[in-house]
Amino acid sequence: MNFGICKLSLVPVRREPSDKSEQTTQLVFGECYEVLQTQEKWVQVRNAADDYEGWMDVKQHFPVSETYFQEWRGAQHARSMDLVQTVTCGNTVTPIGFGSVLPFFDGMSIRVGEERLLYNGRASNPGLPYRENFLQKIALQFLRAPYVWGGKSIFGIDCSGFVQQVYGVCGYQLRRDAYQQVEHGQEVHFVSQTRPGDVAFFDNDEGRIIHVGIVLEDQRIIHASGEVRIDQLDHHGIYNRDTKRYSHKLRIIKRLLPD
Repeated sequence: MNFGICKLSLVPVRREPSDKSEQTTQLVFGECYEVLQTQEKWVQVRNAADDYEGWMDVKQHFPVSETYFQEWRGAQHARSMDLVQTVTCGNTVTPIGFGSVLPFFDGMSIRVGEERLLYNGRASNPGLPYRENFLQKIALQFLRAPYVWGGKSIFGIDCSGFVQQVYGVCGYQLRRDAYQQVEHGQEVHFVSQTRPGDVAFFDNDEGRIIHVGIVLEDQRIIHASGEVRIDQLDHHGIYNRDTKRYSHKLRIIKRLLPD
């Protein structure tokens, strides 16, 4: 039980080993993880993609070998491009969502542990890092997705999960939380110099990074706040036209896509 893979569409990962503990992130289908310890019906795991740690229910744990885990970690994997799709193995049909990982996808099937599962939906090309236009298109797929703390799904997502998933579909692996993501990329000094795909970070009165979003054309920003929405961005921060006030204070803008 030292290694595993998420074999369900989504698995909650909690801060503490309790159903009452807050969800800090999720595993999406196809993400591998290392098991750090067990405690009654809980396993503490570390996501192989971003090193994020938390507790998951042992009933949702699907073990894989260390060999498979190392192969998974050393490879680039396609992502599902369909809003909802399925993978099948015999009579077992598993629903998966947009952005799910498709381990070792060969155009027809994926390999999960020792099993081959059929997948006939659309998939990204992991060997082709996508650029600004495609990234903007992927971000817009999440519009109206509800805000869920710790969420990474088009049916519930938080601000940093949104940025991580959009970039992940486009072939760029980011860390999980906004304060970690700000360590990536090069600073863009003025809002007027931004390009679509740049990432804007926002802080609170104590200077702690608490929010993040993706810059679009015409100094707009798409971000998860109540829902995934588009607002205006200027040197003060995010201006919400519905409330006619600033909702977030700008700290820094970073360019993560290579020139």
